[in-house]
Amino acid sequence: MGESCVERRVMDEKKIYYRVGRHVYCVNFLDTRNSTALLPSSEPFRLTEVPSAEEPLLFELNVDDNWRPASKGEEIGQFDCGGNNHGVYRLEDGSYQILVSDVSGRQCCLVQANADFSSATVCLVGSDTMRNFGLNNALMMMYAFSAADKMTVLMHASVVRKDGRGYLCLGVSGTGKSTHTQNWLKYIPGTDLMNDDNPVVRVCEDGVARVFGSPWSGKTPCYRNVEAPIGGFLQLKQAPHNKIRRMSTVEGYASLLPSCSVMKWDRRDYVGTSDTVSKLLEQVPVYFLENLPNEDAVRMSYGAMSGGES
Repeated sequence: MGESCVERRVMDEKKIYYRVGRHVYCVNFLDTRNSTALLPSSEPFRLTEVPSAEEPLLFELNVDDNWRPASKGEEIGQFDCGGNNHGVYRLEDGSYQILVSDVSGRQCCLVQANADFSSATVCLVGSDTMRNFGLNNALMMMYAFSAADKMTVLMHASVVRKDGRGYLCLGVSGTGKSTHTQNWLKYIPGTDLMNDDNPVVRVCEDGVARVFGSPWSGKTPCYRNVEAPIGGFLQLKQAPHNKIRRMSTVEGYASLLPSCSVMKWDRRDYVGTSDTVSKLLEQVPVYFLENLPNEDAVRMSYGAMSGGES
């Protein structure tokens, strides 16, 4: 009795802590089947020491194959996560269940989270590949939904860094985000890739909009614990020519909001995400680029967003 929160954390060796986007969360492995071996992309973000009790947890996720839900919620929709539709169910107390399916449509993970996604339990099934997919998707959704009212979003984007600033390319799948950022790496010296699919975007305590690497990067293995102030957003559209213009605030809002991972059925989540997008637009420009996948398009976008020579 009387032991501190820090002491309780130290004593529980099954609790693994991670820091992503300056938020700390905990994964608690409660069975012998699952371990951190399922989360290799999270290793760069793993903490080697227990965080201070003064640093609040964003969420805590229990992994327990022996857990089963007491009841099934009412289905309210499907959440599209990287092209995979996961069933979303709501219980009478406002908590959520999410049934995660892998790329082959096989159910591999059941998540039950409380109403604000600050706590959840998951059970996994199938091969290690299925378990890896299920647990990573569970973590990604827990992060996005728990951070929604904390000026933090996960954004579907490919992001590069140049001269200490991050530039995010937006667009639906197939519009050439990765191709455009790869051309930045090819044609703009001193550029590096921060994340290729799901960077963290946050308006930090000092009011500065920053982008962070994350454990979730789509098909490109880019799991880097890096960050940078945001230099600009770039909405892409394939075209037979190269043309760029700065979007209005209204256009920028319409561009950024659909790029965020948001629980549209949850008011706390949706309002928080909308507020974050509004704050981002107060300080970060959004550009619209009609483009060919070539060097001229890259130099055009770099010149516009950086204010440098194209």
